[in-house]
Amino acid sequence: MAFPFQRTRPLLALVFALLIACAAAAPASAQEKKVAQKNGVDISKMGAYRALAQHMYADFQKGDLAAAAELGTILERLWDKAEEYGGDTALAKTNRQLFDEIDKAMDQFITPITEAKGKSPDPARTKAAFNAYLDKLRLAD
Repeated sequence: MAFPFQRTRPLLALVFALLIACAAAAPASAQEKKVAQKNGVDISKMGAYRALAQHMYADFQKGDLAAAAELGTILERLWDKAEEYGGDTALAKTNRQLFDEIDKAMDQFITPITEAKGKSPDPARTKAAFNAYLDKLRLAD
């Protein structure tokens, strides 16, 4: 005679294994920072800069250097106004080292585009500079 719980042993083992897997994965997913968005733009300290950089890079990829260069100039001016001269909450005042790192990464991304003079910068180098800039921005969110 088989007891009813003996037939459910494989199912219980499966449920137990799933619970252990979920518990192991929980700390990793808890470490990821979820950033709220509004109309596709991160509502974070660096969200607006990231959005401008993404639009700039998209224009670059489409071959619209004039639009990309214009957005690069806007990005740099907004960054300087808000994060270098923007008061007590400006990143340059709260974390000068991180400000300098982001500023340098931004310059490496936008300068080849804003100073292209009609000749498109190397796509691989531009993509690498874009990704490096986004990585630096994440450090300040």
